[in-house]
Amino acid sequence: MTLFRDDGIVLRTQKLGEADRIITLLTRGHGRVRAVARGVRRTKSKFGARLEPFSHVDVQFFSRGSELVGRGLPLCTQSETIAPYGGGIVTDYGRYTAGTAMLETAERFTDHEGEPAVQQYLLLVGGLRTLARGEHAPNLILDAFLLRSLAVNGYAPSFDDCARCGLHGPNRFFSVAAGGVICGDCRVPGSVVPSAEAVGLLSALLTGDWATADSCEARHVREGSGLVSAYLHWHLERGLRSLRYVEK
Repeated sequence: MTLFRDDGIVLRTQKLGEADRIITLLTRGHGRVRAVARGVRRTKSKFGARLEPFSHVDVQFFSRGSELVGRGLPLCTQSETIAPYGGGIVTDYGRYTAGTAMLETAERFTDHEGEPAVQQYLLLVGGLRTLARGEHAPNLILDAFLLRSLAVNGYAPSFDDCARCGLHGPNRFFSVAAGGVICGDCRVPGSVVPSAEAVGLLSALLTGDWATADSCEARHVREGSGLVSAYLHWHLERGLRSLRYVEK
């Protein structure tokens, strides 16, 4: 019987029995973890409201083995709020749908429970903080998060040099299968010719150039979002359910 303590973001919750919940978190030290929180659905529960999606919490787990992730689910015995990002997200439809897609993305990219994914965790914390504060348009924050999640998981798209031969850009064509922009010689079936502004926007989102991203026209933002969605779908092999609800 072992106690573990970690901080994490609540990704989702599931009902269990009459008063319990299974809480799925992305933690700093243990990656994705599922734990049972007993009695949190009762009205007198002291910490049930802290274990809601988007919450950044400090959690104590009780495991019956020497490892946090084992044969059975650990128990979540204590929870303290670090940052209640949900308060600044759930009251706005655009932020809520973007945030939900971010949570789903983080869960999809951490499909092995118990394996640390520190970069993905830090990306999620930073993304939700920015979203809750309303520092940029929600769809821009989401696209930046998606691109950076792809990058830290080894799928960084190229927006300048040819993804196949390395020819210095700018290059005209874009192929999700090839890994980003490609030159005329490397063009493959299914390639598209996006606007230079849309490609520049995605490059800015990937590198954190928010001045360029915030000044981009809406039509180029929509075009860029379509490219990001297609690229993510290719590498995840199936799309995100929550993306269909995101405002464009």
